[in-house]
Amino acid sequence: MSQYKVAVIIGSLRKDSFNRKLANAIVRLAPSEFTFQQVRIDDLPLYNQDDDSNQAGSVKRLKNEIRMAQGLLFVTPEYNRSIPGVLKNAIDHASRPYGENAWAGKPAGILGVSIGAIGTALAQQNLRSILAFLDVPTLGQPEAFIQFKDGLFDEEGNIGEGSRSFLQNWINQYVAWVKKHS
Repeated sequence: MSQYKVAVIIGSLRKDSFNRKLANAIVRLAPSEFTFQQVRIDDLPLYNQDDDSNQAGSVKRLKNEIRMAQGLLFVTPEYNRSIPGVLKNAIDHASRPYGENAWAGKPAGILGVSIGAIGTALAQQNLRSILAFLDVPTLGQPEAFIQFKDGLFDEEGNIGEGSRSFLQNWINQYVAWVKKHS
């Protein structure tokens, strides 16, 4: 495959989210044969199994965007030692009804940034458990539990000099993972 399309799922709705900034910056480190599309999740209704036979248009759009991608990139904050509800809602929608799991088999990477010392370590581990159940092969190493500090991003919104080498290595490993599993 010469072109790889990656669906980017950001677990934060906040306009000035650190995780949205990270998602925008990390993709600039990827090779040109990779394109990244942020998947909209803010317009999804709350998951209700009663709606499985008549899914909303926004749910159908989400599932189609996931199906069209060769890889997944989750960039999420940590809320209360887990993933945000909006991310879990999107995961539930795209995995249902039973037998119509859009996530299955898509290679994934997980990143996150937080002001806390452990970054988003617990949210990422929680997300790994969910993705394992959904048959999503997830990059295990290197892990990236990023603490937000001045200098993480430069003036143009790129990864700052102090973190660039680490995150370049992460994206290189992610690219190899997607190529291996797609």
